[in-house]
This record gives sequence, structure tokens and C-alpha cells, in this order.
Amino acid sequence: MDATLQQGQGPQGGLPRPSDNWELVHECLQQFKVTRTQLQQIQASLLGSMEQALAGQAGPASSVRMLPTFVGSIPHGTEQGDFLVLELGATGASLRILWVTLTGTEGHRIEPRTQEFAIPQEVVLGTGQQLFDFAARCLCEFLDTQSVGSQGLQLGFSFSFPCHQTGLDRSTLISWTKGFHCSGVEGQDVVQLLRDAIQRQGVSSIDVVAVVNDTVGTMMGCEPGVGPCEIGLIVDTGTNACYMEEARHVAALDEDRGRSCVSVEWGSFDDDEALGSVQTIFDLTLDRESLNPGAQRFEKMIGGLYLGELVRLVLLHLARRGVLFGGSTSPALLSRGSIVIEHVARMEDPSTGAACAQEILQDLGLSPEASDVELVQRVCTAVSTRAAQLCAAALAAVLARLQHSREQQRLQVAVAIGGRVFEQHPRFHGILQDMVVLLAPDCDVSFVPSVDGGGRGVAMVTAVAARQTAQRRLLEETLAPFRLSREQLVAVQTQMREAMAKGLRGEASSLRMLPTYVRATPDGSERGDFLALDLGGTNFRVLLVRVTEGGAHIINHVYSIPECVAQGSGQQLFDHIVDCIVDFQKQQGLSGQSLPLGFTFSFPCKQLGLDQGVLLNWTKGFNASDCEGRDVVCLLREAIRRRQAVELHVVAIVNDTVGTMMSCGYEDPCCEMGLIVGTGTNACYMEELRNVASVPGDQGRMCVNMEWGAFGDDGSLGSLGTSFDVKVDQASINPGKQRFEKMISGMYLGEIVRHILLHLTSLGVLFRGQETQRLQTRDIFKTKFLSEIESDSLALRQVRAILEALGLPLTSDDALIVLEVCQAVSRRAAQLCGAGVAAVVEKIRENRGLEELAVTVGVDGTLYKLHPHFSSLVAATVRELAPRCVVTFLQSEDGSGKGAALVTAVACRLAQEAQV
Repeated sequence: MDATLQQGQGPQGGLPRPSDNWELVHECLQQFKVTRTQLQQIQASLLGSMEQALAGQAGPASSVRMLPTFVGSIPHGTEQGDFLVLELGATGASLRILWVTLTGTEGHRIEPRTQEFAIPQEVVLGTGQQLFDFAARCLCEFLDTQSVGSQGLQLGFSFSFPCHQTGLDRSTLISWTKGFHCSGVEGQDVVQLLRDAIQRQGVSSIDVVAVVNDTVGTMMGCEPGVGPCEIGLIVDTGTNACYMEEARHVAALDEDRGRSCVSVEWGSFDDDEALGSVQTIFDLTLDRESLNPGAQRFEKMIGGLYLGELVRLVLLHLARRGVLFGGSTSPALLSRGSIVIEHVARMEDPSTGAACAQEILQDLGLSPEASDVELVQRVCTAVSTRAAQLCAAALAAVLARLQHSREQQRLQVAVAIGGRVFEQHPRFHGILQDMVVLLAPDCDVSFVPSVDGGGRGVAMVTAVAARQTAQRRLLEETLAPFRLSREQLVAVQTQMREAMAKGLRGEASSLRMLPTYVRATPDGSERGDFLALDLGGTNFRVLLVRVTEGGAHIINHVYSIPECVAQGSGQQLFDHIVDCIVDFQKQQGLSGQSLPLGFTFSFPCKQLGLDQGVLLNWTKGFNASDCEGRDVVCLLREAIRRRQAVELHVVAIVNDTVGTMMSCGYEDPCCEMGLIVGTGTNACYMEELRNVASVPGDQGRMCVNMEWGAFGDDGSLGSLGTSFDVKVDQASINPGKQRFEKMISGMYLGEIVRHILLHLTSLGVLFRGQETQRLQTRDIFKTKFLSEIESDSLALRQVRAILEALGLPLTSDDALIVLEVCQAVSRRAAQLCGAGVAAVVEKIRENRGLEELAVTVGVDGTLYKLHPHFSSLVAATVRELAPRCVVTFLQSEDGSGKGAALVTAVACRLAQEAQV
């Protein structure tokens, strides 16, 4: 510690020689020089402290706090209404009240009405009740000058001190800073203290909605049009920053989606190793004489409350060493607080600085020479330059954190800046900006000055909260019909059981309950080579399946079905199929061989025998003429005859659901139900033959193809349908049909989501109410997007990328809402599917008179397999609705191909056994 600073003594042995002056000045000012390496060390140390605090790891009391502010959204520009703002602590010992009118229209801005009140020193250092009563009285005085009437007003409370916030309107003061020291407030909820004080004034029309840090207010008040502003930076009496962090990284929030504004509270940063090398004897003296020695050390090197005092201590030191003012001091120069940031800013002004310095020094009772004025300006420059450089290092740490959390190679971001140091100091902003470019070269940063000193931003936080509340209500109302209760699911299960019983008896029912003539599942003894055909969508497959003791080995080739063929004539379609078979036989060297063939035909058929199936109606976008009502095996055989020189032995026509059950039955003998949830949906199961009225015989079992996609076509599901389901149905190629399928399967879920998004956009909940032509395009929102968007492993940034690729100009809020819509639609689909499975397994259990049934369900389909939560939701629903059934779900490996071959293999085995 310098003796002259410590003891306040004058120079010994007279004034120094002029040649010594330069060395003394250089020695003094050199302490404020900061190297790039030192700044990088501070940046790295601060970043480490930030990440430690985000993770909830206990650090030293002097580390940054990373406090959640519960502000989860930045403005959209559509916010509107009248709002009150009460600012405390943003501008020293004063209190400001604003009436802010937001128009919700870009470019149309109404200047806020504002009034500032000086806080008496006895209140600043008095009791908490004194302070809040003073604030409430000022509020009443302000409102008396406005035409309020009985209008209820929402108030945003800007409270610019370190707080622990537990909600948007709940905040506990951690510690006073900036010269305030009111008793009975630390550890208390400051919002409740303000509410109590307002109540004591007899005012009931004010609702305190949000408590906001001035830094958050600065960020939120950023003018629209500069792109998303996601960092706020204040350098006023104190200094702080905030930014929008990914919520999943904030341990204190326990949230995994969206973003949340975090207040860094970097004024408390105090890494001895990083700061020790840049701290001067003047910093140490200032800290020791402050109201909070040892605390807020970083803030004391940057904040406006302290820069003037640092300058005063340097000038006093140089005067006592005889370098300044002829070795003279003055009572003012000896008094704390006599030089303030406004003085420093004025003395550094490039054009008027010298004259201002002369005037300010004279007002301090000093008689400066021209050389003194120049030296004082150099001192001011050294102190403020260091402050701007340290601030830049801290901001670079925030930028690095933001860039890492967004996983972006190059970050583009706007930083809202506010506070008197920015507003008044001529060079602070420029120094900061230049240093940020050096310390954060991978970041494109634009600096945006705050509006109304952050007051508008506090109103904006309040307005955003109001907007989000309204949007949440509209979103909940829209999605409510998709959130099915247990009672609704039990009703679906009951209705399906009734429809199954009617269909089996041959009565009118939306479930056809078609016999498949598959009388057994594989027993493991099947052997041989089999061909399989798989037609069920836009692709058609031909397979060679070799069933050996070691398992089933498959070779297959995929052929496309052009749309013109799928919707042309039946002859054209089946000729194309035979051409594909011939091509495959040539590839595999099978030309001329007549292998047993199983034909997976994944459309509703009435089977009259294992190799006889009458097409009831096309689905999945097929509409080939002259096929409905005809035996598709005959159509295939006719095409084979037209091709000539081709010999094919068609043994079985197989539904893809049956194939799935048989494929899984080869792996697990307990598999007695098949389920498909892909482009379409269907189920089959092993029913007691005595219950199948359309097939003679009472012994044994038969696989029944439910064709459950048509469940509810009789209107029984009407209460579950929404206006969005109606729109999807009306726009489909088969209105009024396949109602259950249209609520479950992959062909339709994306369209349901698209119609919901259109509706929410029209309500102003999504995309700022701006409808895009892209969203009007049918089938633009593929069901695969639901699987991708709902993936737990995808960060919100990737969700946004998926949606932006669709041409949807969205915000993080929009991405979260789209996610919630997708979840509601897919959850309903999975629960309806689960209710259907529960109905089937309960029927099997009752058929066999069992107290408890253990059964396996073979499953296939892209929606079931690829959606991250669909399978678990189906299983959970089955457990809830069929508690006496232990159901295992086994995913099929090539059910429609391998399954068709196994149906053929089982049929061949049974035929051989019958001959024996």
C-alpha cells in the first residue's frame, strides 16, 4: 500500500524535480494498463464461474450468481396496452415512475410519461418500510397527475440490486449495493414489501406483475427491427449483464425446453488470480473506504459510482507527490464523492474536455495549470479505458457462453446497452466495441442503445407476461379436446369391444372383423424357399425368404409405384407388379422356378380363403380402377398369364398386419396380435373359431383382420373428433371413412398439426399472427417432423431449424408452442391406439377364461418405430386400461415381407401334416 494514500501525508523534502514528474505519472498510470492476455484470463475465469453457477455447483461467495429472472421470452413487437413502471436503483439515489403505452405496431411509438423523485439520504440509509412507503407515495403522486379513473393498471417493478428471484413477481433481496443500506429488507420479498406499501396508501387498482432487473429491462426494451436482442448490458452506478440462456442449462429452473433470461450479476466477480493482476492501490483504497468492503470488487473497477472516486484518489495521490496543482490539495479533493462519472465524462470530451476540466478543477477549489489539465485528462482516460476493457472481457465471456449453448460456429446477436456511463462518456462504447471484436472474433455483435433508460423494457416484460398469459389460455383451449381423460379412453375401449362382437357375429359394425384363414402361428419347424410380395404404399417389394434351422434369411428389392399407376387402371397396376417380379427372378437366377408365394396386400379385403381376397376399398392414396369388389389374387394370376412364360404358385394373400404378427410369432410363440401404426393403422389377433360366424367350425383359432382404421365410421367416435379432424377428413380422398385411422396414423397427424398451427396463427398465438403461404400448403407438415420435433435429444435450436426449413419465420416461443401442439396430437394418437390394443387383449383373455393373460403384440410401422414417445405411451395406456393383461410389445423385422413368407410356410407345413 502506498504510504501517501494510507497516511494522507504530503511529499517529503520539497517538490520533485520536473524530470521526476514523468516517471511518477508513468508509474501511476501504468497500473491501469491491461494487456490482452490479462483480459483473456478474466474472460476465461468469468466464463468458468458462469458455467459453475449455471450447473448449481457451489462456488465461492464472490463468484457470479447467474440468477434466473423468469423472463422466458423476448418481445414479438405485437405487445400493446398501458403499463406502469417503477424504477428503483437504476439511477443512483432517485426513483423514477413511467407510464408506458405500447401500440403493438412497428414504427408507431408513443413517448412515455415520466417523473423522477430524489430519494432523501435518510431514506437510502433508513428502514425498508421508509423506502417502500416513499416509493408508494411517489406512485400515488404520479397517478394524481394522470387521467387514470377506475382503470386497473399492471406495474413492472425495476429493482436493480442482486436478488434471488423465485418467480416473475417474487424476488428476495440478497444484498444492497450502489450506496443503499436500508434495514429489514435483505432476505425479504421486495415485491411483497412494495405491495404492502401500496396497500397502506389505499390504492387497489395497481397489480404488481413483474419484478425486473434494470439489465433485463434494457434487453427487453430493445427497439424492434434490429433482430433478436438477447443480451442486456448496463454500466451505470453499477454494472451487470443478462442474456437468454437455454433453460435446460439452468439447474435452478429444472426445465428442459425453451429459454430463460439469466442475470449474470458479474459485479460480484472476484477471482483473485484473474483480478489481482489488474487491481491497483487505488482500487484497494476505494474498496476499503466503501460501504461494502471486500464485495463487488469487479463492479468497483467499472461502475459509474466508482470511476469518479478512482480518478479523485489518483489526483490526490499525484497532488501529494507534488506532480499536480503545485503539490496543493483542497477540502473538496480530500472529500469522498467530490468527483463523479459526469465530471470524468465531461473532462474526456474530445472538443470541450480541457475547458470542462479547468472549470471542474476550479470548482473543487484547485488552481490548475495547463499541464495539470492535460494530466488530469490522461488520468480520466486511463481509468475509463480500463473500465471499458474489463467490461469487454466480461461481455466476451457472455458471448462465448451464448455461442456454446446455441452450438453456433458464428454467433450473430444484438446487445442492448444502457446506463449513464454509456450515455455520457464519449469513448466508453467505442473502446468496449473494439475490444469485444478482439476477444470474441467469432461473434457478430451489434450494440443497440436502450430506450427510456430501460423503463420501456420493464413495461415490455409486463406486456410480454400479459401476452403469454393470453396466448397460453388460447393454446389450452385449442388443445383441450386432444387431452383425453381416462373415462374417454375407457369409453373407446368399450365401444371397440362392442364393435368387435358385432363384426364377429356378422352384424352391422364399423369393424369388419375379417377372417384371414391363417389358423396357426409358426412353431419353428418350417423350412424351404419362398417368394413374398409386399404392396402397401408407394413402394413395392419382392423378396426371397429362405427359412432354415438357423432362421429366416431375406433378399429383397424395392420397386416404386408411380402415382399414375396407383391411380390408373387395375390391369396397369398388376401388370407393373408382375414386371417387377420377373425382374427380381432374373436378378436372383430364379427364372423358370415356381416357388410358393405369399402376397402381402395391405388394403381392406374380405378373404374367402387363404388364397382368395376381395378388395373392399382402396386406402393410402391408391385408387386403381376395376379392382374394388374383385379377388386380387385372381387379378395377379391374370397378369401372370398375360406375361406368359412366368410360373408363380400363389399360396396366400396376407394383410401386412397378419404378416407382422406371423413374423414376430416366429421369434416369440406368445405373439397372438399384430399391430401396424405407420402410414395407416390396423390390428389383427387370434380369435376362437367358434366366435367367427362367417367361417364354419368350432375348433381351433383363426387370425381375424380387424380393419380397425374404419372404427368409428358409424359415428361412435364423434365426441372425440375436433374441428381439425373434420378439416383433414373433408380434404382426404375418402371423406367420412377411416375415422380412427385419421386420428392415429402417420398419413394424417402432420395435417392435423398443420391445421392447428393455422388456427393458432389466426388467433395471433403463433408467428406474430402473420400467416405464411407455405403453411397453407397441404401436406407440407410431414408426420416425420413430429418425431423429429419431439425427440428429447434435439435442442430447441434444431427444432427451429426444422420449422425454418418449412419457411416458417418463428421465434423460440413459437418453437415451444409447435412442440406442444405436436405432443398433444401424437399423445392422443398413441392413447387411442392403446385403448384399441387394450380392447383386443381383454377379448383374448376373456375368450380363454383366464384371470391373467400374458401375450405379445407384434408391431410394425414407421410412426410406432421412429416416434420417440409413441410406443411408451401406447404401452402405458394398455397397462392402465387392461391391468389383468401382461402385454409385451415386440417390434417386427420385415413383417410384411418375412411375414407373408411365413404365412406361406405355415400353410405348406399344415398341408403336409394333413397329407400325412
